[in-house]
Amino acid sequence: MEDATKNKTTQSFVTCVYEAKVADFSRNVTVTWSKNLTSQTLNISVENRSGENQCNCKIDLKTWQFWGSKGLKSFIIDGQRVDIFWDFRTAKFSGSPEPCSDYYVAMVSGEEVVLLLGDRKKEAFKRSKSRPSLVDSVLRHKKENVFGKRCFFTRSTLGMARKEHNIGIEASLSGPGDPELWINLDGILLFHVMNLHWRFRGNESVLVDDMPLQIFWDVHDWLYSTPNSGQGFFIFKRSTTEGELTSNPDARVLCDEESGDAFEFCHLLYACLEG
Repeated sequence: MEDATKNKTTQSFVTCVYEAKVADFSRNVTVTWSKNLTSQTLNISVENRSGENQCNCKIDLKTWQFWGSKGLKSFIIDGQRVDIFWDFRTAKFSGSPEPCSDYYVAMVSGEEVVLLLGDRKKEAFKRSKSRPSLVDSVLRHKKENVFGKRCFFTRSTLGMARKEHNIGIEASLSGPGDPELWINLDGILLFHVMNLHWRFRGNESVLVDDMPLQIFWDVHDWLYSTPNSGQGFFIFKRSTTEGELTSNPDARVLCDEESGDAFEFCHLLYACLEG
């Protein structure tokens, strides 16, 4: 990934990889929300069985068109038609390229809604005139970057239940005390890391919904790059077994688009400091 702090105007994004049954086969569906100062887009790609020539659908959510944004696009995959319906006319945002409420995006294959994003589910089924899929889609991977001065926020299902959790990261990098880091879930403190000069890279395992959640952090560049700049990265990885992520600079490879399954979901977050 390019240095997000040097590409703030072009690198605000959220990418989610889902496993869904499309055109009779289980496939990876990659959904990327992105925005810069002049544009905002949603890109959806579906892999072919060969893994080549993915089918792509790009939706431009330009500022001057956004609040009236409603549409339909179609494409053919393995000889079958796939439709994507969306409605963002009343969508609400909270700083992320991804809407937080009042919208839907529905992918339809074989008269079934095989992937449904957003909270306006009834409207999506009514408009698409399709039934829910017999096979639920599964979120396998999430990657995003966020910007902040000392606080960073994101949402994640953590790979298990459909319920989303609010994740908060707070840092204190200057002042009379040693640099510190706090990570909380749904407003409850999970753990506090003191003296980041020595613990700028590490990992912890905690229980969330009675399942182990492994959290890895690397904030070296927060401390040792240009003052008040740099990016840290955090991994939230859930699995069926207790374990720890390796504490090495390449731990992020454990959370790429090819890793994880329904039980080993992985969320990779780049936290970019604003000067």
